[in-house]
Amino acid sequence: MPEISLFFGIRVTMYYEDHQPPHFHAAYNGQKVLIDIMKGRVLRGAFPTRQLKFVLAWCEIHQDELMQDWELAKDNLPLNKIAPLI
Repeated sequence: MPEISLFFGIRVTMYYEDHQPPHFHAAYNGQKVLIDIMKGRVLRGAFPTRQLKFVLAWCEIHQDELMQDWELAKDNLPLNKIAPLI
């Protein structure tokens, strides 16, 4: 599962040929969430409030880039790195 970004200890990844809806995975301190890219909401899992706010803000800022990576992942092509939240 390729890492597409890393910020504030949050690792963001995306699986190749993953199921719908378009989403990404985030991990922080042993906790994991799946985030819907288009709706900017948690599909599964839980994060501390502060880290969840960071991830959701990052998702909103980089929604277009995330969707580009989603399309690449569907075709099993290399994913682009996305700038971290700073």
